[in-house]
Amino acid sequence: MIGLSFVLPANPVLAQTPTPSADQVAAKQLVAKMTPEEKVGQLFLVTFKGVDTSSTSQIFDLVVNRHIGGVMLSAANGNFPISENVPRDTFLLTNQLQQLLVDNAAEKPNSNLIPLFIGISQEGDQFPNDQILSGLTAIPNALSIGATWKPELSNSVGSVVGDELRRIGFNLYFGPSLDVLASTPGAGSEDLGTRSFGGDPFWVGEMGKAFISGLHEGSDGRVIVISKHFPGSGGSDRPAESEVATVRKSLEQLKQIELAPFFAATGTQNPKETRTDGLSVSHIRYQGFQGNIRATTKPVSFDGTALLQLMALAEFQPWRDSGGLLVSDDLGSQAIRTFFDPSGVSFDGRQIARNALLAGNDLLYVNNFVSTGDTTSFETITKTLDFFTQKYREDQAFAQRVNASVERILSLKYKAFDKFDESTIILPEASLSHLGEYEQVAFDVAQQAVTLISPGPTELADVLARPPEMKEKIVFLTDVVTGTQCDKCPEQVTMTVDSMQRAVLRLYGPQAGGQVSGGRLNSYSFADLELMLNGTTDTAAMQANIREADWIVFSFQKISPERPISLAMKRFLSERQDLVRNKKLVAFAFNAPYYLDSTDISKLTAYYALYSKIPTFIDVAARVLFQEIPASGVLPVSVPGTGYDLIEATSPDPAQIIQLSLDFPDIVTIPGGLAEEIIQPTQIPLFKVGDNLPLKTGIIQDQNHNPVPDGTVVRFSFSLGDENSIIQQVETTTSSGIARTSFRIQNPGLLEVKAVSEPALTSQILRLDISATEGAQVTAIAPTPIPTHTEEPVPTLAPTLAPTPTIPVTTTPGEIRVRSFGGWL
Repeated sequence: MIGLSFVLPANPVLAQTPTPSADQVAAKQLVAKMTPEEKVGQLFLVTFKGVDTSSTSQIFDLVVNRHIGGVMLSAANGNFPISENVPRDTFLLTNQLQQLLVDNAAEKPNSNLIPLFIGISQEGDQFPNDQILSGLTAIPNALSIGATWKPELSNSVGSVVGDELRRIGFNLYFGPSLDVLASTPGAGSEDLGTRSFGGDPFWVGEMGKAFISGLHEGSDGRVIVISKHFPGSGGSDRPAESEVATVRKSLEQLKQIELAPFFAATGTQNPKETRTDGLSVSHIRYQGFQGNIRATTKPVSFDGTALLQLMALAEFQPWRDSGGLLVSDDLGSQAIRTFFDPSGVSFDGRQIARNALLAGNDLLYVNNFVSTGDTTSFETITKTLDFFTQKYREDQAFAQRVNASVERILSLKYKAFDKFDESTIILPEASLSHLGEYEQVAFDVAQQAVTLISPGPTELADVLARPPEMKEKIVFLTDVVTGTQCDKCPEQVTMTVDSMQRAVLRLYGPQAGGQVSGGRLNSYSFADLELMLNGTTDTAAMQANIREADWIVFSFQKISPERPISLAMKRFLSERQDLVRNKKLVAFAFNAPYYLDSTDISKLTAYYALYSKIPTFIDVAARVLFQEIPASGVLPVSVPGTGYDLIEATSPDPAQIIQLSLDFPDIVTIPGGLAEEIIQPTQIPLFKVGDNLPLKTGIIQDQNHNPVPDGTVVRFSFSLGDENSIIQQVETTTSSGIARTSFRIQNPGLLEVKAVSEPALTSQILRLDISATEGAQVTAIAPTPIPTHTEEPVPTLAPTLAPTPTIPVTTTPGEIRVRSFGGWL
């Protein structure tokens, strides 16, 4: 018999100070050569108005003379004026900003050439969450990505964002949001809406890691990723922009939900590309953070004790020790002004910035940063820079704090640029190629995200047995939302009144198969609908068209009492039942899916969620209406109106049979063998008293047929003898849907192994009859399944699978690597 030794994980070692990377070494060397003014300037990420970078502009002074570390561009500050080619104009602006430093270094040979961080927040879904609205690929929002439950699609979207932003000169990306939408927002609370991947901490983390990996891969590592909004704003009770929110949770409670995605995105055990480079620290405070419900922290972005305690957690400390960057949220926000200066008479920007740095932030983001008595943000920033420089020279502890943060900042700049010279800092014009060419990625997300909320698939086949026909009339009612990105910016329309009608005509009209006739389609806005309901104007023609319609299709966005027009659909369904009787009523949510209550939903023939309003999603809605593609997405958040509870949905499916097998490593090492030699196992593994029995489950599925979240509890039970009396139970948790354990065989007899993961109570049974002297073979017995009712599955298009690549196995001299015995069971 060949002796086999299995490669098992080594015992964990104590945390050690990581070896500095080449980027960190270069950063430390550069810091030693910098002046106090240069070091202090690197701490600040500033904003400016417009696009003027001439020698008389304020941003020129801040970049060239004040050595600021970076700029944040936004539509609100007029940095993206409407033009025929916004990406090219942005490319010219970012290059001009970097060129200021290159030219200054050429004029002053002894100066240090350090490139700028040029940052942006481009969350997807166009207005109002995107800064650049034309010329780039329109990307879907986070919730639509979450509804696919496919991290590979999140990775694809992140790759598009990273590639396109890099090409136009950005190297600092604020996102993705790692907030957890754990509960449906109430009146006046922070409504994350579609800006979160969903309501399950594990899946938010998985989607976030994949998106971050895509950003890094798509940008070739030249975009630094700052994930938002640490330590999580999903539980806050008011919008973060207007007031500092207070969350009543202890640190232990935060670990379970809010912090879990950040643990995932900073985990040093994960591949480097999945790790975020930095965290944007929110202005949020906690009551009961350390267990005392009567104690309230300052905003965590200003609370050194709380922030230090967070970074000292075992999940964060290795990331922080290896160079993880903390970036303050906007220090000039109305929330901060109100918190520190409620009377509005004594806001001191210098002390605000100082306190934020001493609390633990490395990079200080300042927008509309104006102290009381100053007239402009430029005035306050220059005074703050002078104050910091003086403090640096006078206070050694402060200087050490500055040096530590600057080393982190420069290390990430070296990561993005490799070396600081003109060839890497200034982008060539050729980088502008291939912008806006990734619509297929958005379409793939839309097709996988669209979700049937009500009714179930079986009932839908009865109530909507066919799509609209040529002879039928359709009325489209659309929530048209308008707004502007800045004071002088043109008005933006998120969905036009006829957006769905135009999509239907393009896909199914006379020029595309002739399934519908343009003369039988009519479109109205929710504003028109409100006028009809109020009876203030003559809407007889509209009422007649609605009365004659066979189908009414609603396209709505966020529903809020703060925008009364958004309530028009709910009012219409309630107040004008005479107009909706005996019609097909189909609603598409192009935002979060939880705004309709159970009564609203009961009046609809079908209710779908699209989550995002970009053009590809409108096209997919039209295709779903005409039953060309099925709704294959699954709700990533709870929807009280249908009774859909995400916690229940992500729990183990009670109808499944949990598979059990022996848990052998994928590779077996045979000491003394010849390298490259492969031996196929020919002997069935046998076990006797004294052996360890390694066990694992198959992938345990949740009730949406996805792998259950990591940390799902699984209980193995071991029974011995004919009476099957349980001799031991082992409780463990899943990783990637699989639970593992081992059992030491101590006595002869008939041993049976089962597993449960409530509410999934049925598993395969592993059985082996152990004697005192001879080894026993493990056999698997299928249990009698519990009969359950299952709905007919919705047919889906068969995916084309790429062949699995063959990965070469590297061996150590003197070892033979063979396939494990995992296939025996």
